[in-house]
Amino acid sequence: MAGFIRPAGYYNVKARRLKNFLDFLAHHYESSMDRLAADDLASLRPALLSIKGIGPETADSILLYALAKPTFVVDAYTFRILSRHGLIAEACPYEELRHLFLSHLPAQVDLYQEYHALLVRLGKESCRPQPRCATCPMDGWPAA
Repeated sequence: MAGFIRPAGYYNVKARRLKNFLDFLAHHYESSMDRLAADDLASLRPALLSIKGIGPETADSILLYALAKPTFVVDAYTFRILSRHGLIAEACPYEELRHLFLSHLPAQVDLYQEYHALLVRLGKESCRPQPRCATCPMDGWPAA
């Protein structure tokens, strides 16, 4: 399996993590993504987090994008953008930032996907490790 994901980097580690997920899927859902998707978010998230190698960002990505469950994905771009604009503390925990989005946006899969995609785009284009503030569409936001 590792050979198939070699271009992704850290392919041996990722192959083990994929195998852990596939073992979980086979054992609990008869290898069916449809059966997995039929389960509720409240039980799925802790179950995914119990799989060795799956952390909150990966679990939320699976839930939001593969299973169309209304949860918000927090990634490095989200932390960087919000902390640079003074909206969160740099040391803001993942769950606290995730809850911030969940409590202020309607629980809609397409909305969460769009927000996440926009944050990724902003992070890749402007709010890079070496910021390109001159091209940032959020320049001057939030207003003082």
